[in-house]
Amino acid sequence: MYLPAHFAEERPQALHDLIATHPLGALVTQGPSGLDANHLPFELDPAAGSHGLLRAHVARNNPLWQELQDGAGVLVVFQAEQGYISPNWYPSKHETHKQVPTWNYRVVHVHGRLCIHDDERYVRGLVARLTRAHEARAQEPRPWKMTDSDSGYIDGMLKSIVGIEVEISRMVGKFKLSQNKEMRDRQGMVEQLQARGQDALAEAAQQTLPKG
Repeated sequence: MYLPAHFAEERPQALHDLIATHPLGALVTQGPSGLDANHLPFELDPAAGSHGLLRAHVARNNPLWQELQDGAGVLVVFQAEQGYISPNWYPSKHETHKQVPTWNYRVVHVHGRLCIHDDERYVRGLVARLTRAHEARAQEPRPWKMTDSDSGYIDGMLKSIVGIEVEISRMVGKFKLSQNKEMRDRQGMVEQLQARGQDALAEAAQQTLPKG
């Protein structure tokens, strides 16, 4: 990933927070059939291993877990807010006419090694944790849990999936939010995003502005 210094995000907590709030990652692999990508909701455990772990599961019918061996190098891409930025939103454009369109976004690339867990206990624990986390996020008054369903049905569903783990070797964050522009242009962009209801992207850009 091309990464100019002014867009580089190196704070571990900021990278972890993006993954936690946008957990659907694109798992990119290189197998016998070439490049492939699987989109999976991941659990991040930042305290595990040297640099943290990502955990997820795939369908047993998915060839990924049979075509790749433990230790295979993989990349997981997490994307947060993104959107088009018009040159008209920069005050300086109307004076110099030297601005062009761009696209702003926040992404984290996680590099690591794959480990397969074809183990019912592992999968059951993972699914239980993922369910608790996302039912809480959905603000369900009565959060769904596995014991709400027939035990035989759940056992059968768990047998149809396989656990995977990515041992993180490094994370690369790119928060491209017009940090290379004049302060007035950055503020003008934030105001225009807010006016268009793109509050998440506006808030992300606002966080890059000097405080006070």
